[in-house]
Amino acid sequence: MAAPFVALGPSGVAVRDRLKHLSVEDEKVLRLIGDLLGTLASLDLKARCAAGLDHDTGQWAERKRTLTLDSSSRWAGSITKATHDQWALARRGQLAHIQSLEAGVRTIAHRLSLPIGEKGGKRAPGGYRSRQEWHAKARRLHVLEDRLRAVRADREAGVVRVVRGGKGLLNTRHHLRAAGLTEEQWRTRWQAVRRFLEADGESGKRFGNETIRVTPDGEVSLKLPAPLAHLANAPHGRYVLAARVAFAHRGEQWRDRVTANRAIAYRIHEDTSCGRWYLTASWTIPPVKTVPLAAARRGGLVGVDTNADHLAAWRLDLHGNPVGEPLRFGFDLSGPAPHRDAQVRHALIRLLHWAKRHGRAIAIEDLDFTADKTREKHGRRKKFRNLISGMPVARLRARLVSMAAELGITVIAVDPAYTSKWGAQHWQKPLTCKNRTITRHDAAAVAIGRRALGHPIRRRTAPPPHDQRDRVGHRTVQARPGAPRREEPRPRIPGPRTRSMRAGCGANAGDQCAQHRSGHAAEHDSWQQDSLPLSL
Repeated sequence: MAAPFVALGPSGVAVRDRLKHLSVEDEKVLRLIGDLLGTLASLDLKARCAAGLDHDTGQWAERKRTLTLDSSSRWAGSITKATHDQWALARRGQLAHIQSLEAGVRTIAHRLSLPIGEKGGKRAPGGYRSRQEWHAKARRLHVLEDRLRAVRADREAGVVRVVRGGKGLLNTRHHLRAAGLTEEQWRTRWQAVRRFLEADGESGKRFGNETIRVTPDGEVSLKLPAPLAHLANAPHGRYVLAARVAFAHRGEQWRDRVTANRAIAYRIHEDTSCGRWYLTASWTIPPVKTVPLAAARRGGLVGVDTNADHLAAWRLDLHGNPVGEPLRFGFDLSGPAPHRDAQVRHALIRLLHWAKRHGRAIAIEDLDFTADKTREKHGRRKKFRNLISGMPVARLRARLVSMAAELGITVIAVDPAYTSKWGAQHWQKPLTCKNRTITRHDAAAVAIGRRALGHPIRRRTAPPPHDQRDRVGHRTVQARPGAPRREEPRPRIPGPRTRSMRAGCGANAGDQCAQHRSGHAAEHDSWQQDSLPLSL
């Protein structure tokens, strides 16, 4: 298992504000700029994908010069940077797709090699249930192998397939009735997501950005591309919007950067569902110095178990003992993405405030369901596949680390292996009483916290009473008969063990066979007793 580690803090910040009171002319100019730059971005992405693995700095410079003629040097730089990021993201997605196909091929090939109806174990699945299912999976194996060969060939050739605006929205065009959209609504949304209104920051320039400039008092202005220079309403080919922005969250940090002319990147986009425009400001921050693991463990921590609809948390002291009562922080992941994101944020902020009041670090599982979402691995268990697919582990982890850094709370990530199973096995029953019912999730939170503290998950068992050994039995945590070095003498403990003999001394201190225990290796065998001498 992987050792616990302190999660790194965030490397950047993004804040958003609505562009209120835009005039009709402002919206028209924003759409014209976005459509023009979006067209240039599409052409640049096409050129980058055509270059493939043979792309070099010379081709990049040529692409930027071509874009500069129809926009400006700064707009061209932002477009080429976004193109490179999108191409790199497509390459990473292509690699993940290859790994998913390889996992599916391995699973199906293994199950096809087994007899029909053979049961599987904990480590590997068994054979298929019927001859019909075996035949269907054999055909699917050929389909996956063909897909795998095609994707591998594309990767070796440097070919990626990217859709500006998203493949999901593109396919929605063929299912408008199911999506509840008209063709005009879909077209409006499609055009909005394909616009390009992004500008990278420049340190040392006025207000940190020459292309999209926001003054400390909230005035927003844009540098118009060359074909749209006639729309300027301010000197030097700029267009000033009627809306003002005032970032409520991190507003002081943003204002300090703007005043000091430090780099800030901006992005403007339209939400077509409600007819609103938004401005997003982002900047990088120096990496936060992480607290050493030993210091984070000092004073105990809060173990958190992540589930599909709630976070189960329990406080633990330094020795791994549960303190107080367990708490649950629920969230509802049904509905649109903004609602789900808000639910996750609300649950996390309640958890962090509770941990802050008790001055504890947070221990959470380092979950990653990338390899567990394939239908080949879980087969007919559709509910379980939907369950793990709906858990926002990546977004929850990123938000938790970012929000915890602002409150000065340390986050410790642990290996998620067997936390739920061992927590229920060793902690659920002992912690349940008449007035409190403990669930598997609460017990898993205790297991996660103990693993983060460096303690074993299972509880420490007490020895049997000295006068009732035969009736009570031996400890439950004992070395099994096959354990190596089980019969060796115990390690010498400094200090006196009895009033009459020092530790490690005595005639039979190291001979376990002479401890008046007939059958000295019978810790797990039946009890034996010597027969009484007949001469007595």
